[in-house]
Amino acid sequence: MEKHHKFSIWYVLLGFWLVLLFQHMLITAMSIKTIPYSEFLRLLNENKIIEVAIGPNQIQGRMRTSDDSSQRGVLFRTVRVDPEISKLLATHNVTFKGEIESTFMRDLLSWIVPVFMFVGIWYFAMRRIQNQQPGFMTLGKNKARIYEEGETGITFDDVAGVDEAKQELTEIVDFLKTPEKYSAIGGRIPKGILLVGPPGTGKTLLAKAVAGESGVPFFSMSGSEFVEMFVGMGAARVRDLFNQAKQKAPCIIFIDELDALGKARGIGPVAGHDEREQTLNQLLVEMDGFDPSVGVILMAATNRPEILDPALLRPGRFDRQVLVDRPDKIGREAILKVHLRKIKTAPDVDPAEIAGMTSGMSGADLANLVNEAALLAVRHGKSEVSMAEIQEAVERVIAGLEKKNRLINPEEKKIVAYHEIGHALVAMSLPGTDPVQKITIVPRGVAALGYTMQVPTEDRFLMKRSELLNKIATLLGGRAAEKIVFEDVSTGAHNDLSRATDIARSMVVQYGMSEKVGQVYFGGKQNAPMLGINDEISKPFSPATAEVIDKEIQKILAEQFERAVEILNSKRRVLEEAATILLEKETIEGDELKKLLERQQG
Repeated sequence: MEKHHKFSIWYVLLGFWLVLLFQHMLITAMSIKTIPYSEFLRLLNENKIIEVAIGPNQIQGRMRTSDDSSQRGVLFRTVRVDPEISKLLATHNVTFKGEIESTFMRDLLSWIVPVFMFVGIWYFAMRRIQNQQPGFMTLGKNKARIYEEGETGITFDDVAGVDEAKQELTEIVDFLKTPEKYSAIGGRIPKGILLVGPPGTGKTLLAKAVAGESGVPFFSMSGSEFVEMFVGMGAARVRDLFNQAKQKAPCIIFIDELDALGKARGIGPVAGHDEREQTLNQLLVEMDGFDPSVGVILMAATNRPEILDPALLRPGRFDRQVLVDRPDKIGREAILKVHLRKIKTAPDVDPAEIAGMTSGMSGADLANLVNEAALLAVRHGKSEVSMAEIQEAVERVIAGLEKKNRLINPEEKKIVAYHEIGHALVAMSLPGTDPVQKITIVPRGVAALGYTMQVPTEDRFLMKRSELLNKIATLLGGRAAEKIVFEDVSTGAHNDLSRATDIARSMVVQYGMSEKVGQVYFGGKQNAPMLGINDEISKPFSPATAEVIDKEIQKILAEQFERAVEILNSKRRVLEEAATILLEKETIEGDELKKLLERQQG
């Protein structure tokens, strides 16, 4: 990995100190000793003058001294006094000339070289600062990460579970490879492709796979990177991005989190011509201005398509919307095979079985699940991942981290045991419910003191009224068990009550499953269906209707609670026996509870 060192002012101070030290050493090494003229005459009479250069006012040369070990002598300088000096020099056989020795090299080394060194250090420092904090002239440049041909390292083989989306994008790859096939009959590729789907489903991965398959440059940028505090910078970056893309055509421009840039205009707190709207306007202009036949494909991804500006979604801009939804069971199995081949697995690891345990998980969730299993295998001292680590990772992702050292007093532990067995018995007694796999009273996560794990056998997209009622009864089974055994209730059912109330409310106001309310939809406007967020601030019904709705919700909950109490009373002996076993072992499998239930019925 490349290391990046941060610039420090100490580098400049150290360089400046080195320059001064170097200059001092040069001056010291080339220093010229100034002597009196009388001293010069004495040395001359003692034959210690080697050579001189005589100027109009001074004499400069070399002399021998007692502490000079070299043969070159020591430089000296003296003021010229005797005009008949030439005779004295000739008498003592001293080489002399009538000009001062040139000092050009000495001046160069002592002044010019240090100046160049200081300028070099300053230039280096400025370059480092500019790389870390771009200057004003670079504010309008786009910040896109550019991947050249093949640099993404991702192809369609690395993307699984979204076969329909891949099929839609294969056409784009074919166009980038052979555009003449489409232009020959007058067809044109869509200008923009919008990948829509919940978080973690592989939208960005798909875009990189398109670039990897087609072998063209790939410009990747987030929508939030366009908008800056300086007015006009976002629009300038959009222009620069499209200009660079046209120069490298054919290529792909990918804008991640488009909703940060393309939110509908006029709905924000500032309804004026703000910076974000200028950036969006420039993007719309650029999309109208470029010719798709040159091979520039604009792709974007969002999980909130409902808040995008309608001008972005009209034909001629983002012509095609590709849904990248959560994978079904077959898709999850394919995704798991991709991730499992990157780790060492035991023979008992079955992707199909894992896919059945992970209903509703996205591709990112499954990748995290496989990684958690690998970490657990290392923690257990194993050399490969087995099905036990996979199951533990599923529980960890769904219910949270196991906390065996959390101390619970015996009375609370007993309440939790009966509560969880209540859930499991009601679920096993009702048709159409998900099979119970495990019951545990080991605390997990932040607030879960125990949980009952139900694993669906298949993906469900529709649920009947009877199935929803059975689900509510199962959720209220824990509270019903507490009521039967302890003749009191605890706060442990708060999450169960919340989920049961949500289901009952949806049955009344959204699904039209109440006879009194009728076949009417009273739900609020869905603000973010991809995120599962509903906006019910404005209720489209009268206070009288609201009262009827509340009574219907209470009626559904009360009826299903009584139903759960009735089921558990009929299976009281199994409830007591299973709770005792659970208190001893802390965890029991669903098959073990099923055998106890069958023994009573038999």
